[in-house]
Amino acid sequence: RSQSKNEVMGGGNNTKGLQLEESGRPSSAVGIMAPPPPPAPASAGEADAALGPRERTPVTLAVRKSLKRTHDMFVGNEELKRAEDPKGTEMMMRLKMHDEYEHVRDVPEQVTDESLQALPFLKAPTASDDATREALPSAITQMLTDIGESGKGPAAAPAGLAVGPMVPLAPKTASDPANQIQVRPLRDRPEIPKPIWHPPWKLMRVMSGHEGWVRTVAVDPTNEWFASSGNDRLVKIWDLASGTLKLSLTGHMATVRAVAISDRHPYLFTASEDCEVKCWDLEQNMVIRNYHGHLSGVYCLTLHPTLNILATGGRDGSVRIWDMRTKTGIFVFGGHTNAICSLASQAAEPQFISGSMDRMVRLWDLAAGKCSVTLTNHKKSVRALATHPTEYTFVSCSSDNNKVWKCPRGAFERNIQGHDAIVNCCAIREGQQGSSQLIAGTDNGYLHFWDWKSGHKFQSYEAIPQPGSMSAENAIFDMTLDQSGSRLLTAECDKTVKIYREDPNATPETHPLNWKAPKLNAAHRY
Repeated sequence: RSQSKNEVMGGGNNTKGLQLEESGRPSSAVGIMAPPPPPAPASAGEADAALGPRERTPVTLAVRKSLKRTHDMFVGNEELKRAEDPKGTEMMMRLKMHDEYEHVRDVPEQVTDESLQALPFLKAPTASDDATREALPSAITQMLTDIGESGKGPAAAPAGLAVGPMVPLAPKTASDPANQIQVRPLRDRPEIPKPIWHPPWKLMRVMSGHEGWVRTVAVDPTNEWFASSGNDRLVKIWDLASGTLKLSLTGHMATVRAVAISDRHPYLFTASEDCEVKCWDLEQNMVIRNYHGHLSGVYCLTLHPTLNILATGGRDGSVRIWDMRTKTGIFVFGGHTNAICSLASQAAEPQFISGSMDRMVRLWDLAAGKCSVTLTNHKKSVRALATHPTEYTFVSCSSDNNKVWKCPRGAFERNIQGHDAIVNCCAIREGQQGSSQLIAGTDNGYLHFWDWKSGHKFQSYEAIPQPGSMSAENAIFDMTLDQSGSRLLTAECDKTVKIYREDPNATPETHPLNWKAPKLNAAHRY
């Protein structure tokens, strides 16, 4: 009865509260809060004014705040250690041991004569230091035996539980060549070799006779005379021993840029800016062949060392291969986009190498008749190339760096630097003391000499212009070594040909080697 009475009274109260709300009286008199009336809709401008100006946060600042919140959230977990899992640790150790020492699992514990013949690296060395004793294979074999598949070691898994993937191995016989593996020691870090002392070079003789810049010079294979030519269009023959002029040949109508002398025929080849390549018979002192095909001036010329062919390159950007006897063109190699300034040839692949003003060095496959490799490492024009007489390498010289490449694929080896000028010519002199020399002639009149192995520049010689020439006319356009390698001939801008040789009175005491090992940086890698 009381429960029914409360329900009736509650209903009455609710009804009374509703009546008070409808009449407009405040409902707080009976303890019930009425919801506030909904606000009137405001415009977008009024809403922005109420919220204030919007603050634009940069992305970097927002990312930094997010990272800081993340750090604050997990900073308490920094010193918490990961729960150790002995099963997982054992599995990881087994995987590591399998990967590291599986190839020497079958090394015999006792060294016998048969095992020494099959595995010569098991022979004990003569030294008895600690490092040698630690390198003996008995400890490795014992460790592999303990952690082997038999499960007797402490790290082995219980019977019936395979912890970690074990690779099943096929049974190997004693004569299996897969067992005959020699463990190689770790390779040491490459070190820059210390340069060998070389005597400095000095000027020996100056020969005047040309009426213009001397652009090219070449030495006879018999080492008795040499030829030079230049802007005066004359090919002059000089006696190498006395320096006297023997002969002058005329026939070109423009500057002669290249001269080459054959070592198998009495022929001399010249290339000129008049688009002509001429073959001279030195027995008759006259032109016997003309090679037509270049569309512009011919800047460089080289003869193949074993075949009767020659290669020419010029301002038209093409390398042309000619048959020496029939005057016919064998190949026309295209690919360069600017004038070709240098050519080099060798008997092995690549048989022809070209350097151009388009900053590229191209290696040409003579059998396939196309370019095999294009080297684009240089940042400036390549005006000089030279192949090493004994190593299977060549060098390309530019104003940014002199780069040494490995044949036949043109793998980059190292940079030789320190000239800071346009290099017009270069030559490699085979060393008598175990290291060769790289010699380069620059456009500002300097001769630079480097040790080949270490790249140390041990001399820079400034050529002095001859009387009657301007001080700026001291560029070195071409150079060559005589057949003995003891004399260096240069064709220079002051209308002379100069001969240099090593100072016979120089000693390591009078001219000490000032060398400090350079620090490797990013410039040595490109």
